[in-house]
Amino acid sequence: MVAMAKKLKTFQITLMDSNKSFYCGGDKLCGRIEVEVSEVTRVSAMKLQALGCAKVEYAKGKQRCRQEAEYLRYEEVLQLSEQPTDSDGSVVLRPGNRYEYTFEFDLPQQGQLVSSYKGKFGYVHYYVKALLERPQQPTLECKKCFEVEEPLDVNTPDLLSPTGGAKEKKVTCMFIPDGQVSLNAKIDRRGFCEGEDIFINAKFENTCSRIVVPKAAIIAKHTYQANGRSKVFRQKLSSVRGNHIISGMCDAWQGKTIRVPKIKPSMLGCNIIRVEYALMIYVHIPGSEKLILELPLVIGTAGLGSRSNSVSSQEGSVSSMSQSWVSLRMPSKPPSYCDITKDCGLDQPLTPLLDDVDCDDSPIFMNAPSFQFPSPPANTETEEEYKGNSRMLPVC
Repeated sequence: MVAMAKKLKTFQITLMDSNKSFYCGGDKLCGRIEVEVSEVTRVSAMKLQALGCAKVEYAKGKQRCRQEAEYLRYEEVLQLSEQPTDSDGSVVLRPGNRYEYTFEFDLPQQGQLVSSYKGKFGYVHYYVKALLERPQQPTLECKKCFEVEEPLDVNTPDLLSPTGGAKEKKVTCMFIPDGQVSLNAKIDRRGFCEGEDIFINAKFENTCSRIVVPKAAIIAKHTYQANGRSKVFRQKLSSVRGNHIISGMCDAWQGKTIRVPKIKPSMLGCNIIRVEYALMIYVHIPGSEKLILELPLVIGTAGLGSRSNSVSSQEGSVSSMSQSWVSLRMPSKPPSYCDITKDCGLDQPLTPLLDDVDCDDSPIFMNAPSFQFPSPPANTETEEEYKGNSRMLPVC
């Protein structure tokens, strides 16, 4: 660095298309290397290198796991235009002049690169490096990083097909059976882009004595591989929640939405780093492990295969809602209040918790010494505006 301060005033790389935020496979990368010297300097060669690699590094006990994979390597010797060279190919740079070495080359075709990435235990980065070689003096170098984003189209038949699943869990208390919790869930497709809404159709049933809460979240799964070992890092990116479901009740989501946040597309082509996404639909059960259903997602490149808005997805979800397999039977008219007896005590002195019960040490129940129904209103006052996202009814 001292030698560089004495010899060079300027030594930097500038990419021609400064407004380009990222490159894709097959793009042309153009730029120039700018040099200014403070004293007469002989340059024997100016070399350009373009490199791209993935690297993973993490500790596994006392062992340090490291692995690299190369995706780009390009080398070229540059010449100054209209600059006389000596017989050995060297040139003399003089103070007061500004010298430019230009370069241009094509990146490997699509499918041979992977997108740039920076994570907790690894990264994928690309850069161009200039090497200024001088006779009998240390070589000077400078770098310029650039981003690569490989296109990922989500408008394929596989990613446009619906996906869903079902799970159930038997709940016990001190090894005594305590009913079960079940869920059925479905989404209309697997491929999305940032900013789009995912519409969830789901049904939850609770026959145990506890108060459960249905939730959904978008999860990122980062897998790092090195030395034959794997390390997985999971992130919760965004989440939504439903209503508390008390014992003997069920709840349904019809088109409940969760928005895909601003995230990197799925990275599936790297040998040592993999980034996958999933929609996790789960039920929090106090005093027991969560009931979890994961539906895989593929996040595509924004602007390629993405919809200009979520209207088309919403229309598809609404049209299927009328025929949804999670639709529930609603009563055609309000109940008769003359059927309500004066003895309105609950079978169990329990009321639902209204706090977020996503922590493991949440209480299971809250005791209520007494409960009285208010005076029955007129039927015209009992009409409720139906909310399309959620309906709760007793378990049939």
